[in-house]
Amino acid sequence: MASPNPDPAPVVASFERALDELEQVVQKMEKGEQSLDESLAAYERGISLYRDCRQALERAEQRVRMLADPADPERAEEFPRDVD
Repeated sequence: MASPNPDPAPVVASFERALDELEQVVQKMEKGEQSLDESLAAYERGISLYRDCRQALERAEQRVRMLADPADPERAEEFPRDVD
């Protein structure tokens, strides 16, 4: 049986590592000094890192919902999304 309050530290650390690496990938790509193959590989890695970050944020949102209404987290209202 899973613990009701898992330690969030690994998720946070994983998110921060992925975000740091994503920033590095973007910086390298912005320099424009990579070959096409290197750019494609960097783009693929960036997409993977983006998805990892997104998933970690979704898990964090779910934890907040659980804390807000542990009896029925699905009934909790969604967070407003900024539209830029």
